[in-house]
Amino acid sequence: MNHIVLVHPAIPQNTGNIMRTCVATHSKLHIIKPMGFSLDDKHMKRAGLDYIKDLDMQIYEDWNEFVSLNQGDYHFFTRYSKLCYSDQSYVSDNDQYIIFGHEHDGIPHDILKEHLDQCVRIPMDANARSLNLSNCVAIGIYEVLRQQNYPKLSKVEVQKGEDFLYK
Repeated sequence: MNHIVLVHPAIPQNTGNIMRTCVATHSKLHIIKPMGFSLDDKHMKRAGLDYIKDLDMQIYEDWNEFVSLNQGDYHFFTRYSKLCYSDQSYVSDNDQYIIFGHEHDGIPHDILKEHLDQCVRIPMDANARSLNLSNCVAIGIYEVLRQQNYPKLSKVEVQKGEDFLYK
């Protein structure tokens, strides 16, 4: 199974968008406190739309609780890595955890230092500080899914029919 992990998320709209991405990709969402908002926040609910009812999500008090309950392959997305995210393999018999940090500070450095060989980065212009968190999550999970050949995901339009444009 694929998992998206948010360490100390701060912006409710990002988390709402990530919730939609989790439902669309059959990924479980893990949120590690503290959060910069309440899960009842109207902005987060609006961003998550009606997808939230189908979301598989778990909340943790801290990093240690998360680690004690979840085992698999960890992949830390950080600007400090020297390894491109697309050069990493996400195919194994283990659960895949792609981990993202706080919108302003990223993943705490003490966590990153313990897992340097599991860190990856999304390439970008040298003058750009960062990309939007929900965009990074989408980039990351779709690379994971691409390498896994998109398990359980439709590769054709099912809502209006795969031949909709040809009619």
